Amino acid sequence: MLAALCRLLRSHAAEVDSQGLWPAAQLAACAEQGVYRWGLPREHGGLAWSEADLVRGLLQLASCCLTTTFLLTQPAGCLRRLIDSPNHALRDRYLEPLASGKIFGAVGIAHLTTSRRHLARPMLVATRRPGGFTLQGQIPWVSGGSQAEVLVVGASCPDGQQLLLLVPTSSAGVCVEPPLRMVGLSATRTGPVRFDQVRLDDEWILAGPAPDLFAQRGRAGTGSIHTSALALGHARGALSLLESEASTRAELVPAWQALEAEYAQAEQNLLALAAGDTPCTPDALRAAANSLALRCAQALLAASKGSGYIEGHPAGRYCREALFFLVWSCPQPVVAAALCELAGL
Repeated sequence: MLAALCRLLRSHAAEVDSQGLWPAAQLAACAEQGVYRWGLPREHGGLAWSEADLVRGLLQLASCCLTTTFLLTQPAGCLRRLIDSPNHALRDRYLEPLASGKIFGAVGIAHLTTSRRHLARPMLVATRRPGGFTLQGQIPWVSGGSQAEVLVVGASCPDGQQLLLLVPTSSAGVCVEPPLRMVGLSATRTGPVRFDQVRLDDEWILAGPAPDLFAQRGRAGTGSIHTSALALGHARGALSLLESEASTRAELVPAWQALEAEYAQAEQNLLALAAGDTPCTPDALRAAANSLALRCAQALLAASKGSGYIEGHPAGRYCREALFFLVWSCPQPVVAAALCELAGL
């Protein structure tokens, strides 16, 4: 079943990228194959895959179509927050529609984790009112917002505490801005969402208010090993194409073999972390995965020569997509590691 899904994703990856098409059919196929249920507990209609099996699945999907696999992280993030929330009414109402793919959910918390945290003024403020909160401000990065029926949103309170809410996109005052045209992955329809005096009752609270609600990065959250799995899956896809080039050109074999060996070690570390071992830190793995995604894509471009630089060749797409990992949920230690590598330090 997973092999057939991978073939579908791979066959449409170039089209999704070049035309900026929302991968509706691919996401529907993922839902049909139970991908959204992989990590859910059985008592909540899930398949209860182990963490190791989950990252193996993400590796395979990301090697075929990074756009679709990245978008899968959005409803998966919503589901994870619902499972963890003490608000069982929200969980019971939205878990099955999200897990079945009947509705799409997106997550907007990067402004409180890795994006724009340096700004003194909060991007989105939740002000207490009788029976609920009023949201004012914007979230600069939401992927799939125009397709989402619900958003998992992080907001700051005037007293410094933080709040996590589930927000229907149909709520008065919610405005999903036109998506940004990005270097890569524009089909994810990523862009800002504005909140103009959005009034939500307490029934929409998932967590908080609490101090530093988003301070801890879990395995499946921002900067987690799932992020690294997508980067390594992307590197795997580029390496597979490089292997095809090397099969007919002996001069490419040493470089391909060296990258394959480095990839194998990184994948081993990923699976070990997923199993609860600590061969390295999650940040060290993310830095290694980012580096591999960039270098494997560039190696493919170099091996493809001039044809790889022509629009429509997969090497160009892999190079553009690899840049995504330098900016997506990238903790400061990972940014520092990338800058040091680029500077030769």
